[in-house]
Amino acid sequence: MSGAGATAIEIAAGVRSGERSAREVLEQHLAAIEEREAEIHAFNLVLADEARARADEVDAAVAAGDDPGPLAGVPVALKDNLCTRGIPTTCSSRILEGWQPPYDATVVSALADSGAVFVGKTNLDEFAMGSSTENSAFGPTRNPLDTDRVPGGSSGGSAAAVAAGFSALSIGSDTGGSIRQPAAYCGLVGVKPTYGLVSRYGLIAFGSSLDQIGPFAHTVADAALTLDVISGHDPRDSTSVPAAPASISEALGAGVDGMRVGIVTELMGDAMDANCLDAVRSAAQALEAAGATVGEASIPAALYGLGAYYLIAPAEASSNLARYDGVRYGMRVDAANTGDMNEATRTGGFGDEVKRRIMLGTYALSAGYYDAYYGSAQKVRTLLIREFDAAYADYDILLSPTTPTTAFKFGAKADPVSMYLCDLATIPTNLTGHAAMSVPFGADADNMPIGVQLLAPALGEVPMFQAAEALEAAALSAGGAA
Repeated sequence: MSGAGATAIEIAAGVRSGERSAREVLEQHLAAIEEREAEIHAFNLVLADEARARADEVDAAVAAGDDPGPLAGVPVALKDNLCTRGIPTTCSSRILEGWQPPYDATVVSALADSGAVFVGKTNLDEFAMGSSTENSAFGPTRNPLDTDRVPGGSSGGSAAAVAAGFSALSIGSDTGGSIRQPAAYCGLVGVKPTYGLVSRYGLIAFGSSLDQIGPFAHTVADAALTLDVISGHDPRDSTSVPAAPASISEALGAGVDGMRVGIVTELMGDAMDANCLDAVRSAAQALEAAGATVGEASIPAALYGLGAYYLIAPAEASSNLARYDGVRYGMRVDAANTGDMNEATRTGGFGDEVKRRIMLGTYALSAGYYDAYYGSAQKVRTLLIREFDAAYADYDILLSPTTPTTAFKFGAKADPVSMYLCDLATIPTNLTGHAAMSVPFGADADNMPIGVQLLAPALGEVPMFQAAEALEAAALSAGGAA
């Protein structure tokens, strides 16, 4: 493979060996952006000049006999809620339009140190609140596989960038499924790591106890390498796991012989489309054929995760977004007094979905309602953790659909509740802080990809990726047979 069709690992190997140049690789990806970006709108900002300068630096390092790093010359797209020094970071919100952070997020620094070349900042649902990237203040992103359909959200731009060949890798954030769901809709591998495995320093917060940064990639191996690069302890993030992470890339190839896999019964119900359920059953058979043992795992509280999430996440959002007041930075609408200025700024700067969640969260935290709503949601969260822990005593990993359906058409879920239901299967893992990922496995009658979700306990990325690799091999084998 060469150029824009190569995997990240192949690109990096070619650049490090001098077989190809980072500049050549970049120009091929920029050509793809030039051809389809106007149609897709994956980016809020394309960094063509900066990327060319960076690619030239990588090539100069190789020419000097230095190793630029494991992602040398690999084009990477960054979700526009990751701080980039001197480069606008908007969260796809008018309230931050044009704001330039004075520092880089830790993951941005880690990727730069690995030799990656940043091609742009990707579009998202405003402040990562949404499941379709229809809520961006700068317009929707379209699914490259069918532009009448959504790419998922909130990291829809990041998913679309990889699916369209604009970048070999991209980075998203996952608060309730915002990496895994777009990965499923766009036919990609998408990873929500264990909470604390990847530093959140420089990620503009939505729900601080839920957010986690992770990669999009075409292959399991590419996703593993990217996660290896961005994971690790960061003293600037108080929630960062102090222990050194295991190398996922080195663990690949071990297979799943003897692995115990549990299908989550409660996520295999009528809310799921038959195609998505069939894909999970086929995935279970593939893992069994590869040497795993498969059974059923019951997690009754999984059905209550959605309700708990939509109290906890908006409560944290209402607190986190209080800083956008028109005083310190970002958009400001002048008015006669401070109170009117705050109200006018927040009214004009936030979109409808963000306002909806701020109001919901503020209500849930208000006096007289805190125990009934927020407190009860936290009890459900504790129950979920206990039930998942019990399931992981019997199984190494769990299996479920990633999404209830494949990618839907624009405007199909205008009702907020129907949109929220898109995250039914992904939300529980954010509440527990565990690891999960989506792997492409089959397609529906319209040839839209289906994602199968693999779930693992905290710091259980190694067996999760090993199972994902087995599913990837089975899917490739089935595709070749077809």
